[in-house]
Amino acid sequence: MCLQNCQPNELSFTFLFPACALLPSPLHGQIIHASLVKSGFEADCFASTALLDMYAKLRMLEWARRVFDEMSVRNLPTWNAMLSGYSRSGDMKGSLELFESMQERNVVSWTAMISGYSQNGQYREALDMFLRMEKEKGVKPNEVTIASVLPACANLGALEVGERIEGYARANGLLQNLYVSNCVLEMYARCGKIEVARRVFDNMGKRRNLCSWNSMITGLAVHGKCNDALELYDKMLQEEGTAPDDVTFVGLLLACTHGGMVERGQELFESMEKEYGIAPKLEHYGCMIDLLGRAGRLQEAYDFIKTMPMKPDSAVWGALLGACSFHNNVELAEKAAEFLFQLEPWNPGNFVILSNIYASAGRWDGVARLRMVMKGCQITKAAGYSLIEEGGEMHKFIVEDKSHPRCDEIYAVLDQVLTMMKVKDLSTDFESELDELRIMELSS
Repeated sequence: MCLQNCQPNELSFTFLFPACALLPSPLHGQIIHASLVKSGFEADCFASTALLDMYAKLRMLEWARRVFDEMSVRNLPTWNAMLSGYSRSGDMKGSLELFESMQERNVVSWTAMISGYSQNGQYREALDMFLRMEKEKGVKPNEVTIASVLPACANLGALEVGERIEGYARANGLLQNLYVSNCVLEMYARCGKIEVARRVFDNMGKRRNLCSWNSMITGLAVHGKCNDALELYDKMLQEEGTAPDDVTFVGLLLACTHGGMVERGQELFESMEKEYGIAPKLEHYGCMIDLLGRAGRLQEAYDFIKTMPMKPDSAVWGALLGACSFHNNVELAEKAAEFLFQLEPWNPGNFVILSNIYASAGRWDGVARLRMVMKGCQITKAAGYSLIEEGGEMHKFIVEDKSHPRCDEIYAVLDQVLTMMKVKDLSTDFESELDELRIMELSS
């Protein structure tokens, strides 16, 4: 166009920048940016918004912010583009600051925040943002909003909210969207409603994709329905003709692990590369170590680690250490722990597990030595916590927690339960269990 002496206008640049955002290098985009300035269209809101969005998608957040700050006129898409840029880059603090300063927001603004939190593993913040959005007048969740918040419900176990969201999606015809249906399936599987998940899966019919099959297979495996998971895999191959990927085999190996099917697991592991050309990854090796370890074949698991083509990570050694804990194998536990202390010197869990193995074997010198190391390195065990869903909200509790606004009522109910147990002559067992828990807390 330029060679034909046809000068670009504002619209030309508005279409050019999204194309540049798809290229691996920012060079072309920066050249077009220079052309925009030379052409005098830098003040055009639409072109500048497209430019900002390009830099944000290329993860050049400082450049995007510079364009944003220099714009004399900004519309809502401009703010949303900057907001999405922060979220995409994982800077949720910057994203929240910008979000709170917005005078006008729409569903895209809210979804950018929810999606950003969810994709960065801040599931509670994602759910809180969605619940806050629900109270906003004139803003209705769309397919992207639903597909962004359901993974947060799945990871938090927020079944009550998840069911309400699924009801909204169903009532508004959003379940026709495959991404939404897959997220609903995943949510029910992760929240323990495996029968409901299977019903969602069956209702998807021919719309199912590999993600649907993987979620269902993994859900069945985690819930101990190992044979059902393997049968579903056979159906996927024979009836649907869908080829598996690396995620499929993680679910299958989990099924074999929970079902104690060592030989079947070995067959599947070997078939990955032989039949499908899928090179096993670290997670597949971790599953195999877990499978062999739970079956008591600890030496075989250790030998298997030594044959790995890549360096074992903490998940692999952690699987072996966990198996040693279950089968009280001190020798291999020490070897696994030695690598874990190098890979995760900050993780108190590895010290605690090895300490418990020593204690079970009567090796109190080992227990004392680990305590000295932990004390010398100032390694402390973080307090455990529980998340409880009530009234559509998630409540977090730690040991002797008094931060909840209704903690007095909560402890009053606990006292009533304790009194009832004493009346029923169950207090002795309860107190002894409490003593054991206190001992475990002190030792860890």
